Amino acid sequence: MSETLYNLSGLGDIVGHYDAVLCDVWGVVHNGQEAFTECTQALAKFREAGGTVIMLTNAPRPAEDIPLQFETIGVPRHCWDDIVTSGDATRAILAARAPGPAFKLGPPKDERLYHGTGLTFSTLEEAKFISCTGLFDDRNETPEDYAELLSAAAALHLPMVCANPDIIAQFGDQTLYCGGALAQSYVALGGDVIFGGKPHDPIYALSFSRIEKLRDTTVDRARILAIGDGLTTDVMGAAAQGLDCLFITGGIHGAQIRDGEYAKEVAHLLDEHSTSSRYAMQALCW
Repeated sequence: MSETLYNLSGLGDIVGHYDAVLCDVWGVVHNGQEAFTECTQALAKFREAGGTVIMLTNAPRPAEDIPLQFETIGVPRHCWDDIVTSGDATRAILAARAPGPAFKLGPPKDERLYHGTGLTFSTLEEAKFISCTGLFDDRNETPEDYAELLSAAAALHLPMVCANPDIIAQFGDQTLYCGGALAQSYVALGGDVIFGGKPHDPIYALSFSRIEKLRDTTVDRARILAIGDGLTTDVMGAAAQGLDCLFITGGIHGAQIRDGEYAKEVAHLLDEHSTSSRYAMQALCW
């Protein structure tokens, strides 16, 4: 399908063109508090039509932690085949740097990322690198609260491994900062940052291998559709991998799409970010 189609009416319109989807989670499937029913129904119907659904998230935790969160907020099990996380893609990067030591930057909920990596941890002054999963307290802090810490780390020339490249996420009506926001600040200070998640290669390589295992065959990238609401992660990541993308405009960029001519506004927003997407729609539905 060569036509660029902004304002796609639903996933059902293009279901025959794809064997698998890589679907972003936060902002597309749920908002951190509740699932989006029309989205989960669309993914379930895609599976019923013979497609494979990989939930592809920049969560800095192992994939086995995600189903419980899904269950808690109402994402049904029948709408996905497998889950691949930025945490999964980052673990090999961390293990290669073991035993470190590392300076651990992030909340306690991300602790399972380190299980089995062989890493030890230390103060910033004694560390060989920073492992960043996010802010210590993303409900109450912003990247500005880390200016002194990041400046000290930059002065020590410590590389940072960032397990969540997302900059922001919507938690209900609240905007929270993610690990990518700290990484962005660190780069501005001259720091070196290594990523495993979207839009970088490791998470996609892992996803393609999962698709091939589930379908028991090699799948042409032209038959894989990426779905996501993040321009710098989902859309740019898909473009770098040669995948068609369905840009969900009602997510973190929703405020930038106003009440004018939808297709023109979407095209302008994509142009501003020097990227492209084959399709766009406000929210995922069938």
